Amino acid sequence: MGVQVLKARSLVRRLGPTRVLAGLDLQVAAGEVVGVFGPNGAGKTTLVRVLATLLRPTAGDVSLFGEDAFGPDASRLRRRLGLVTHESFLYPDLTGTENLLFYARLYGVQNGNARADELIAWAGMEEHGRRQVRAYSRGMVQRLALARALIHAPDLLFLDEPFSGLDALATEAVEQVMGRLRSEGRAVLLTTHDIDRGLRITDRVYILNRGRVTWGSPGPADPDEFKDAYRRAVGAG
Repeated sequence: MGVQVLKARSLVRRLGPTRVLAGLDLQVAAGEVVGVFGPNGAGKTTLVRVLATLLRPTAGDVSLFGEDAFGPDASRLRRRLGLVTHESFLYPDLTGTENLLFYARLYGVQNGNARADELIAWAGMEEHGRRQVRAYSRGMVQRLALARALIHAPDLLFLDEPFSGLDALATEAVEQVMGRLRSEGRAVLLTTHDIDRGLRITDRVYILNRGRVTWGSPGPADPDEFKDAYRRAVGAG
């Protein structure tokens, strides 16, 4: 395992009396793709939001790149993260290229025009970059959201259910992201309930159910062993 970029310890997040995250431990190292699997309601989206510093944990610790994720330098650490969730964080009245240029300026990306053009081409959207995002299909929006998350070359990318409702091109783009970031020594944490596709692209996996990690693999998961563990975890939940 490479240098640790993310570590969660005894992580708890409450929503009223309910513990959405119930004391879980998790870690991600540079150069690896880690998958968190679980059924709907397992706590996957809340986990991503806490790890990406969008929500504060009720208890427990989160470190990013060896520093307290919620400490005095949280804003600096946050600039090293990329995030793709159910929300695209795109402006529908701007074109695809304008959206990328906007985020490039926010992150202080040098040569923002060239970087936006590069990512528009990578997403296979050269013919659509000048169209308003409100005219995009679901798959096109997801591809542009991926490009938006990559505009500043993040060291750690979070993907929350990245395969949900995607077209073939968007699915291929997600898988390309994994290989590209892994080869660059960057890290990815993704959540999904798509077992077959998720196992194919991850280096390690966790099973999350009712806010708890119920199973984890030290390396690429054996599909049969994983599916047995997943059935036991979900059945027990």
